[in-house]
Amino acid sequence: MALIVQKYGGSSLESAERIRAVAERVVATKQAGNDVVVVCSAMGDTTDELLDLAAQVNPNPPAREMDMLLTAGERISNSLVAMAVAAQGADVQSFTGSQAGVITTERHGNARIIEVTPGRVQEAVDQGKVAIVAGFQGVNRDTKDVTTLGRGGSDTTAVALAAAMKADVCEIYSDVDGVYTADPRIVSDARQLEQLCFEEMLELAASGSKILVLRSVEYARAWNVPMRVRSSYSNDPGTLIAGALEDIPVEEAVLTGVATDESEGKITILGIKDVPGEAAKVFRALADAEINIDMVLQNISSIEDNTTDITFTLPTADGDRALEMLGAMKDAEGWDDIAYNDQVGKVSLVGAGMKSHPGVTADFTEALRDAGINIDMMNTSEIRITAVVRQDDLAEAARALHTKFELGGDEPAIVYAGTGR
Repeated sequence: MALIVQKYGGSSLESAERIRAVAERVVATKQAGNDVVVVCSAMGDTTDELLDLAAQVNPNPPAREMDMLLTAGERISNSLVAMAVAAQGADVQSFTGSQAGVITTERHGNARIIEVTPGRVQEAVDQGKVAIVAGFQGVNRDTKDVTTLGRGGSDTTAVALAAAMKADVCEIYSDVDGVYTADPRIVSDARQLEQLCFEEMLELAASGSKILVLRSVEYARAWNVPMRVRSSYSNDPGTLIAGALEDIPVEEAVLTGVATDESEGKITILGIKDVPGEAAKVFRALADAEINIDMVLQNISSIEDNTTDITFTLPTADGDRALEMLGAMKDAEGWDDIAYNDQVGKVSLVGAGMKSHPGVTADFTEALRDAGINIDMMNTSEIRITAVVRQDDLAEAARALHTKFELGGDEPAIVYAGTGR
């Protein structure tokens, strides 16, 4: 008997009909002889609707109260799925995140899981019940307050539960049949991948692939939890994410896919002193404000006045906050100016085969050149090349790279609901 953790995204739960379909799948998994734990996201666009409602009541709501509001979405879908499973004749018990033992940091809106103590969930499973757990939420042990895990937090809930309960696999259900060589909404001939290692999925997630949230893949890699990305609209086996980069034989290493991210902004600090410690001041201030920095580029120093320019990318959601904070530092530090551009995006090529394929960088840049796309910034890792380009060029850049590296399949990819979650 296997223990399977299944997570269902909002598009899989957007209506009563879809909830009944999910319940049928859950019960079928149970009847096949498996123990089943289900993690639910909020239905459809519930979270966005609650955010809009909150903004109408208070444009700057207290973070604690916002978490109290947003966790209601998952609790609603949680109980409805439990009711639908019960209607199928299965024994079932639902739990909130706190009842399931999801212990988090105290930061509201983007808490991190510290540990999971799933005693009550395990007890329900041992009694032969299907356990349903509300995703995206937990509780802080010290404050006793409910917290949320940030966008995509239900993925992380599912993986954390799977790790704590030593599940055989964590299945992530959305509206596509698996992980593709590119976003099928952008690249029509994107090909479904059968398997990739944790490191490849980490790079894809960090580069903008929306099929899995980065934090969930980090957790799965740390606890060696196999993940399978599947669609709740079909019976396709999906994509297995498991194993380490070093376990892939050189002759089997391939280029995995292309990812895009249009949620990036670019800040340039002009005229910063080119002496030890100046860059550290900038990035320490950003770190203390919990603003994540992605790519960093420092120009050659000016001989005349010993100053330089530093450019970095960050999420556009943090752009205004970063500008305000750096603006307060500008005069004190003697910088010339601060420039911000939120009309950029990242396009990345990922794959373990990059290590054993000379000339990938040349082919990458030539593909963008031939498409008439200018590269603003570039950086690389062992298995990734990323370029910053104009946001308007992002889709065409993805298609150009996908074609250049012959990543396409023979049939158009199917997107069942249109959200990718």
